[in-house]
Amino acid sequence: MRTSAYINGQWLETDQTFSVLNPYNRRELARVSDCGVEETEAAIDAAAAAFPSWSTQTAAHRSRRLRSWCELIRNNLDELATILTQEQGKPLAEAKAEIKYGASFIEWFAEEGKRVYGDTIPSSSKDNRIVVINQPVGVVAAITPWNFPSAMITRKVAPALAVGCTVVVKPAEDTPLSALALADLAHQAGFPPGVFNVVPCARPEVVGRVLTQSPKVRKLSFTGSTAVGKWLMEQCAGTLKRLSMELGGNAPFIVFADADLDAAVDGAMAAKYRNGGQTCICANRFFVHASVYDEFVEKLATKTRKLKLGDGQKAGTEVGPLINSAGLDKVIRLVEDARSKGAKAVVGGGASDVGPQFYQPTVLSDVSVDMDVFHEEIFGPVCSVYKFETETEVIEQANATRVGLAAYFYGQNYSLIWRVAEALEFGMVGINTGRISAAQAPFGGIKESGFGREGSKYGLDDFLVKKYLCWGLGH
Repeated sequence: MRTSAYINGQWLETDQTFSVLNPYNRRELARVSDCGVEETEAAIDAAAAAFPSWSTQTAAHRSRRLRSWCELIRNNLDELATILTQEQGKPLAEAKAEIKYGASFIEWFAEEGKRVYGDTIPSSSKDNRIVVINQPVGVVAAITPWNFPSAMITRKVAPALAVGCTVVVKPAEDTPLSALALADLAHQAGFPPGVFNVVPCARPEVVGRVLTQSPKVRKLSFTGSTAVGKWLMEQCAGTLKRLSMELGGNAPFIVFADADLDAAVDGAMAAKYRNGGQTCICANRFFVHASVYDEFVEKLATKTRKLKLGDGQKAGTEVGPLINSAGLDKVIRLVEDARSKGAKAVVGGGASDVGPQFYQPTVLSDVSVDMDVFHEEIFGPVCSVYKFETETEVIEQANATRVGLAAYFYGQNYSLIWRVAEALEFGMVGINTGRISAAQAPFGGIKESGFGREGSKYGLDDFLVKKYLCWGLGH
């Protein structure tokens, strides 16, 4: 467990530190270096100095370094998962799954980075030849969230490193230990000094301002709330940085009359309760056809009642704590608003006595569009279930949100499946499944959920710039 900043291949202690707490019991895990302007500028300078050498290495050389990093991560699965669970709270089984998921991005981009191709274009003049090449954008700043403190780093860093960029990572202040553990393994994997830097901090606006305003940083990749994403965009305007934004969601989960209800309930459990409902692609609003509404709610409630809350490090725990008291307060507020306007708590409906930051897995029925829970991302273990009658009605309600990250629906009619999949205004759509994330698939949203894609062959595009070469042949 590293607690110092990692800058230019060295572990750097700072005068100031901040506390990292276990969300299960609010006990202090560690005190971590609190980076400020000076340390962040040093990390940027180190990345800028390392860029010329790293970017001109062969893709095969960079691939070997990434593969070594991936192997070290997999070999240290148990230790990394323990650190992740202690600082984030998710059950150990989920933490292990996240570490494996994160490693899969490194493996994918270690290979995909060797397939960055250019083009030759037929010229209108017999005296010229037109060539297009791809080159790394430069120093990349990656600002990552607390809900997936390992995988969100590898998903950004792996493609950047694969094509020759160097990186400065600013992890979430709630979960810096996973980032520093990854830096330790990157160091062991043999990445040169300055290629990969981590600046933990308790003052994100200070470090964020340095990263966004530095002309040496050529690209910013951010995962987090829409509000913070907009602020970062404003801060980046002065240097016209390249941006990737994976922002908030408000995912609909639609169950049509002909759906396999048992499969739909299983999908709902996966799409809602993973990480205690604290993921940006969690199902937020459940729309169920009136003809199967009561049966679906009953089946969902039955499974929800069986979920076991507790310490993520103990076997059998299925739902851990919320990340902090602010997260708990938000869930309480949203549920109380819904119940005051007529919603019924079929299961749960209040904070849990398991620990200071637990909320009961909850199923709300008789939910309507005038409730706050329809419009706000819950980020907690709450299913709000709405009733619908027609396809047109449910598409309109599902799309009635300013964000558009993920959506899910269950049905058997193939004509309906095509219509609905095309009509939903979301960047990703799960059809008869509640699990959609994979290293080879493009992850990202539309509308106020941001832009850019992570994972897949498209995940390299945001870290590359195209250069046009016009060759005059002369006479």
